[in-house]
Parts: sequence; structure tokens; C-alpha cells
Amino acid sequence: MKKTVEQMATSLGADLVGIAPVSRFADAPPGFHPTDIYARTESIIVVAVQVPSEPLFARSPIPYTYLNRLCVQKVDLLVYDLAKQLEQQKIRTVPLPSDDPSEYWEAENEHAKGVLSMRHAGVLSGLGKLGKNSLLINDRFGSMIQMGALLTPEVIDPSPLAEYEVCAPDCRACINACPEDAIHNQSVIQKRCRRASSVPTERGFVIKKCFECRKKCPHVRGIRSQ
Repeated sequence: MKKTVEQMATSLGADLVGIAPVSRFADAPPGFHPTDIYARTESIIVVAVQVPSEPLFARSPIPYTYLNRLCVQKVDLLVYDLAKQLEQQKIRTVPLPSDDPSEYWEAENEHAKGVLSMRHAGVLSGLGKLGKNSLLINDRFGSMIQMGALLTPEVIDPSPLAEYEVCAPDCRACINACPEDAIHNQSVIQKRCRRASSVPTERGFVIKKCFECRKKCPHVRGIRSQ
């Protein structure tokens, strides 16, 4: 079954595929465990597509904003197509959004949480490790990936966890680059981050204007390329 899932996901455009048993999510906070979403969950399938990195270095923030939106749509469609094909093979799944919608929101702190943390799901399915910038870093693609996931009641052989290291102990590139001092202890203070990163225009568009924590990371294009 693992081979079937991997082959299907790859044929649909996934650059990375990982599978985690639900037991790896024992430390998930209440309300955000896979079984809080779907009680019969036994395995979590995580897929990712590469996000081209050069738009990070454009003078205008529009190319990266546009690319980010496209990649979210691409992953959502990939997850939908994968769920449909797996169901035809009698493999049941519950697909989850790559980004929005979500329910959790702390208005005072402008703090949101997805229905399932994709970055943690990525770690637990072997797609990478969390960097100091709180982003998942993959050895091939760095932090430039967009992830989606499906929950399934099927028991599928898990992927091994990543064993490589992603941040040098003395590296502070992302921390020093953040104009809002929002990165602390492998986490981000969202209220500070939003002030610089998601800026509405007069026409109502939301532009991603700050992504310095990605751009200044030594592993933005992956570890193998270093």
C-alpha cells in the first residue's frame, strides 16, 4: 500500500511523499491531534511540492505572493486528486487543506492554527526538520515547499524520520533578518510577523511583503546543494 500511495502521489505532481503512523502524534496539543479531526485515523499521508525560490529575490513582492497562492492551489488539487484515486483503490482518506480554512483564532494575539500543523506533520512523516525560523527544511528543497495531508484509517508502513541536521548551532541568519524580532525558540510570534509579512493593499489584496527568514536561510535551496 505504501508503494501505491507514493506512486500515485508522484504521478499527480508531488515532489515529496511521507507517511506517519498516528502514534507519532502523541505530543500534539488537544484539539489538533489527527484523531480530533477524524477518529479512525491510523496513518497520515503528507505530500509536498517544490516552490521555486528565485521569486524571493525579486524587487517586487508580487511574484512571490502570486507563486505562493498558486502552490497552495496546486497542493489542494493534488490532495483532492490523490483522495479520489485512492478511493477508487478502496483506500479511504480524509483530505486536509494546505492552508485555509481553519477555525482557531486568538484575536488579541492575531494567532491562527491550522486544523493540522503541516510543518509538524512534515517532520513526523520524514520530510524534514524544523529550522530555527520554525519552517520545515527539507534536504532537497530547503524551506521552499508547500505541504498537504490526508488522514486514513489504513495502516501503512511509515517513512523513516529525517536524520540530517538543518541549522548550525551558532546560526542566527533568520533571527537577525526578521525586522519585527518575531522569531524565538523555533517559533514565530504571529502578531509581530503579520505586521510585515501580510500587508493589505487599498484594493483589498493581501501582499506577502516580508519573507526574510526564508531568503536569508543558508539552506533556502536545500542542504544537498550547499
